[in-house]
Amino acid sequence: MRYRTWTLVVRRQDYLRLLGLVALWLLAMGIACLLRSPSQQAIWQLEQRAAIRYGLPPALVAAVVEVESGGNRYAVSSRGALGLMQATRDKFRPSQDPFDPATNLDVGARYLAEQLHTFHGNLSLALAAYNAGPGAVQRYHGVPPYPETRAYVRQVLALYRRWRTRRL
Repeated sequence: MRYRTWTLVVRRQDYLRLLGLVALWLLAMGIACLLRSPSQQAIWQLEQRAAIRYGLPPALVAAVVEVESGGNRYAVSSRGALGLMQATRDKFRPSQDPFDPATNLDVGARYLAEQLHTFHGNLSLALAAYNAGPGAVQRYHGVPPYPETRAYVRQVLALYRRWRTRRL
């Protein structure tokens, strides 16, 4: 009987020790997310600059970047969209490098601001136009019924709502 009691105490101590380690790990992960690497920090600053330049909330630009490319400045989609904001080649001047973060964020933020203006500030329609094109949004008189576009709008809006209070 004493042996069993002792094993329960040891197991409880091990459980508490493990719980403490898990709590420390979660705390470390939270701090690591706050302390971004220099390149991530530089990209965040470029996101803020581009957003402010075109009158957009910085968290919205950051959410579009996260959903479009996952923060990969060299991302290329199957349809030829390039860089952080997955802008198409026709949005860039011939002399511009689409993989340069500052250029890509500037072009993408400008295009997103244009869509917001076109759709009278309706964020869902502007995001749908950013993803599927303004013609599709106008043709369907709303968010097109494409599963990819509907998921895209949901994902960006969810991130934007979560980040707009935390990341400013």
